Amino acid sequence: MQNRLASGHSFDEGIMKFLLYLGFALANVVMLAGEYTISLTVPQRVKLVELIKSDKEAQARFETLKRVADKALDDKPNPIKTIQTEGKLNSDPVKIKTHESLKDTGKIYALGYAFAVTGEARYADKVREFVLAWATENNPTGDPIDETSLESLFVAYDLTRGSYSSDETKKAEAWMRRVADAEISHAKKNAINNWQSHRLKIVGLVGYALADSKYINYAVEGYKKQMESNLKPDGSSFDFHERDALHYHCYDLEPLLALAMAAQANGTNLYSQTSSGGASLDKSVKFLVPYCTGAKTHPEFVNSKVAFDRKRAESGDEHYKAGHPFDPKNGGHTLELASFFDAGYLPIYAQATGHAEPKYPSWQFVLNAARK
Repeated sequence: MQNRLASGHSFDEGIMKFLLYLGFALANVVMLAGEYTISLTVPQRVKLVELIKSDKEAQARFETLKRVADKALDDKPNPIKTIQTEGKLNSDPVKIKTHESLKDTGKIYALGYAFAVTGEARYADKVREFVLAWATENNPTGDPIDETSLESLFVAYDLTRGSYSSDETKKAEAWMRRVADAEISHAKKNAINNWQSHRLKIVGLVGYALADSKYINYAVEGYKKQMESNLKPDGSSFDFHERDALHYHCYDLEPLLALAMAAQANGTNLYSQTSSGGASLDKSVKFLVPYCTGAKTHPEFVNSKVAFDRKRAESGDEHYKAGHPFDPKNGGHTLELASFFDAGYLPIYAQATGHAEPKYPSWQFVLNAARK
C-alpha cells in the first residue's frame, strides 16, 4: 500500500507533479540564480521527496509541517511597514503588533517546503502572495535584530522562484536588495557583537539567493572578521562574556551557522575555517555542548554589562532574570543547525530537548539529511 500525503495524493503522484512543475520552472531558476541556492538544489529536492516517501519518521516530520502550510492556505498576509522588536519589552504594543505580523514567517516557511515536497502549485501561489505582500509593504530599516526573521521569506522565495512572473521577480528581488543594502549602510564600524552576526546572515542569504557577488563577498569577508573579533580560541564568544549568558552565545552562533550552511551549499566551507588566533565556528559549538548535556551549568546574566538585560528582568521576563540556570533546551536550535555539519550533534540535541533519539527528531534534521 502506498504512503499518502494528508491531501490524499500519493507520494509517487507528488514526485510526478513536482518533476512536471520543475520542467517549466527550472529554466527560470537557472536564469535568475545560476548555480546558487539557500534552500535545496534540484537533486536535493528529489532526495527530500524520496526520503519522506521511504522513511516514516521523516514523513511524520513533514506531515507536521504540512498541517501548518495547509492551514496557511486560508490566511491572508499580514506584513508590517516597519519591524520593531529590538530594544522593546514584551509588553510594548509596538513589539506585540510586530510579533503578530511575524507569524507570517512561519507560515511562509511551511508553505515553501510543502511545495518543495508535493509540487502542488497552490503552495507556491500562496508563498508568492505572502512574499509580494511583504515586498510591497515592508520598509527595511537596517536593524539586523528586527530583520533576522526575514530569513524564512528569502528561503521560501528561493524554493518557489519559478512560479513568479518577470515583474513579480523584479519586485521581490528589489525588496530583498533593499533589505541587504539597509543592513550594509547601517553597519557600525568595528561592529563585533551578535548584531553583526545577524547582519552577515541577512546579507549573505540575499547574496546567495540572488547570485549577487557584492553581497556574498560582504558576508564571507565579514564572517572571517567576525571569527577574529567575536569568536574566541576556547570556543566562547564576545557576546557570552558581554552578557554572561549562553542565551546570547547561541544567539550569536545561529545566524553564523545559517550563513555557513548557505555558503556550504554553494561551495564555500566557512564552518571549519579557523581564525589567526585559533577560533572557529566548530569550536564555538563544541563550547556549548557540555551545557546542553548537563556536564556543566551556567547561571545566566549575573554579570551582564548590558542595562537592558536588567530592565527586561525587572519587567518580569524570567528569561533574563540574573542567576537562572541555562536551560539545555535553549541550545536545541544551535545543535539542529550544527548537525548539518556534524551528525554527532543529533544525540546531544535529543538529550538536551528531551526527545527520544530517532533519526529525525525535528524537521531540520530531515533537511540536513536531504542536503548531504
